Amino acid sequence: MAPEFVNARRAVEHDIDDLVDLRAEMFSAMGTPEVSHTWRGSAHSWYAQRLNNPSYGFFVVEMAGQVVSCAVATIRDAAPSPGNPEGRDVLISNVCTLPAHRGRGFGQRAFDAALAWARETGVTRAELMATASGRGMYERMGFAVTEFPAMRADL
Repeated sequence: MAPEFVNARRAVEHDIDDLVDLRAEMFSAMGTPEVSHTWRGSAHSWYAQRLNNPSYGFFVVEMAGQVVSCAVATIRDAAPSPGNPEGRDVLISNVCTLPAHRGRGFGQRAFDAALAWARETGVTRAELMATASGRGMYERMGFAVTEFPAMRADL
């Protein structure tokens, strides 16, 4: 039996639908109900507007030509602080793999590509929000739970 061809790479325009679908899958896996599909059009536009912006890194993993996993990295411009004297950091998000392809290292490959890009930017700190199922992978890569978890409010 021939080995499967797996490739981690920067996303291109024809990957945007896959990025949106994987984002929807991520929310589904997190138990976030999709009451309406209207957000998908906005997400498609968001990806399209930022795809070539140097402050964003969009990565996909494809197996035999099918996108099966993705990760997003974004440079954020924040005010310097004692914990981050430069201020800027990289937010890694949307690490997701299609259910039929989970447990085969594809999410790790997408995450690795995003983290490599983050390191190449010269920014010295990265942050992410982890699900329980992803926490082990991130901890193995040096990420730690912080004292101040994210809080949110609708405005």
